[in-house]
Amino acid sequence: MNESEIFEKVKKEICIQLPLNDPSKITRNSDYLNDLGADSLDVIELVMKFEYEFNMEINDRAASKIETVQDTIDYILKFQNKEILY
Repeated sequence: MNESEIFEKVKKEICIQLPLNDPSKITRNSDYLNDLGADSLDVIELVMKFEYEFNMEINDRAASKIETVQDTIDYILKFQNKEILY
């Protein structure tokens, strides 16, 4: 899966989890808390969805560093490229 496909899939999961009126406002630089209105529970639930959708595990330390959509994409790409071995 390439970066654009990952972005679209991540964006879809964000739209399911968060009540966003305009999904086009989700950019790679969107911050979950400050830009998308997520709270800490939303972020935890999103991490769990990403783990399921991308068939991977995100450890607690890594999850705490995921603040933006791009952080999520970068982590998924590293996992797919076997740069991260849980």
